[in-house]
Amino acid sequence: MRECSVMIGGKAGEGINTAGLTIASLFNHLGYRVYMYFDYPSLIRGGHNFAVIRAAEEKIGATRDTFDILLALDQNCIDRHTEAIRDDTIVVYDSYQVVNATGHPIDVDRILKEENAPQITKNSAIIGGFCKAAGIAWEILTDVFKTTVPEKYLDVNLRVARRGYDAAPEVIRIEPLGRPTLPVLTGNQAAGLGLVRGGLDTLVAYPMTPTSNLLHFLAEHADDLSVKVIHPENEIGVMLMALGLAYAGNKTAVCTSGGGFCLMTEGLSLAGMSETPVTIVLGQRPGPSTGVPTYTSQADLHFVLNAGQGEFPRFVVVPGDLEEMYYWSAVALGLAWKYQIPSIILTDKTLAEGGYTFDIDASGAIPELPPVFADGVKPYRRYAATEDGISPLAFPPESTAPVKANSYAHDEAGFTTEKAELVAGMQEKVLRKAESLHRELETFRGVEVAGVAGAGIALVCWGSEKAACIEAAARFGVKVVRPLIFAPFPVRQWREAMLGVHRVIAVENNATGQLARLLRQNGFWVDELVLKYDGRPFSVDELERRLAEVIG
Repeated sequence: MRECSVMIGGKAGEGINTAGLTIASLFNHLGYRVYMYFDYPSLIRGGHNFAVIRAAEEKIGATRDTFDILLALDQNCIDRHTEAIRDDTIVVYDSYQVVNATGHPIDVDRILKEENAPQITKNSAIIGGFCKAAGIAWEILTDVFKTTVPEKYLDVNLRVARRGYDAAPEVIRIEPLGRPTLPVLTGNQAAGLGLVRGGLDTLVAYPMTPTSNLLHFLAEHADDLSVKVIHPENEIGVMLMALGLAYAGNKTAVCTSGGGFCLMTEGLSLAGMSETPVTIVLGQRPGPSTGVPTYTSQADLHFVLNAGQGEFPRFVVVPGDLEEMYYWSAVALGLAWKYQIPSIILTDKTLAEGGYTFDIDASGAIPELPPVFADGVKPYRRYAATEDGISPLAFPPESTAPVKANSYAHDEAGFTTEKAELVAGMQEKVLRKAESLHRELETFRGVEVAGVAGAGIALVCWGSEKAACIEAAARFGVKVVRPLIFAPFPVRQWREAMLGVHRVIAVENNATGQLARLLRQNGFWVDELVLKYDGRPFSVDELERRLAEVIG
């Protein structure tokens, strides 16, 4: 497989994330499939930011340990990534900031002064140098800038990029693959588009890494996508406002991470008792508490599965790539409204903020999941005890009857009660709804199988670790089995996927093996754990080394 890994690094505030996405778009124009990992500390300015862009002929979603090309905006970038620089790594650097490097210098400071350009354009000079060093035609860079740089800043960025282009030598030539281009999106953007596809009316959110960019994306495109975006004072306000909107008939989603979800859990229980639909996009990052807020983790699984007091059904799905993020975001919104339950899309920083080539045709057909509405003829009872547990919906102002929403135990009309038979009857109605949801999800693909069919060893993983596991599995000749639906857990599909497997290895981004624990709770065993919990995802090379220790 032809592939190329590029790293660009500098200080926070120098537009490293934007530069990385631009490089990803350049590869995309050449017909490559791309993945970008963005690494940054929790600082507004300063520190060390870097983006790793990997381009390959086939779909990918993880990085390698070394770089083919390194683009350094300062000396810190060289010093911190020495181990990733091979003898044949091409290094292009800002000669004003880098004093000790071997490679191809570009006098960025002089270019900016002569072009009367702002400091933020310095990464354009380096990107220009990258294109020349990689043998990418100037016309392709121009086309990409026209789609990624705002028009009022386009001219100055093109002038600076051209100076960088002319200052670098051509070292290699990355050949075009001649395939059509695809959009390069982040997981947050794919989630936003999926929610809109599912009928989203309103997103309510308080910014919190790593899902802040979902809020920003939908706010920026609110008019184009016909959605409302509201930013309340905190996460408690977010959840309560979302429930109020849903009570009024507004399809609403929220986004947050573990800390914000903590504050939302009382509202989550209110959604469970009042049977109010709400969809939550939760991006995992290391905890507890603030933890390492700009890095990644898979440690909130059991928190999400058990959050809230009492017993009520919920739908929890864990996408592993952009196509799944798009599809399941739409489905999660639909299921929340059909079954009047909370639905949770559990993602992580790696997927939420990572840049990927997005193929919407590979997402699959999104099913229609219409809510059950009151017929307007019969006397309305908000919590009518139906056979499938789903009570028809009506919204205020309803002319024939009041529409109740009650956090207290209630009767079918929604009036508060403490009578034993009514309390038990409503609990049984809610559990019938959970059984109906479980039956419907049997028609969905809740477990994914990849790798070598019929292999006796299986890697089990979840979320964004999908890509690294699939690449590593090819080397070891094993299969990869991955649940997509976590609640209600697809027991039958999992059992079928594991037929013939005699050894199970769980690969996870947490310290205790949370997927392995969930599997044990459902009667399935894991033999070995391969865990990483330093806030970084597995690279393909690292995972292969760790698996070699286990598999041999």
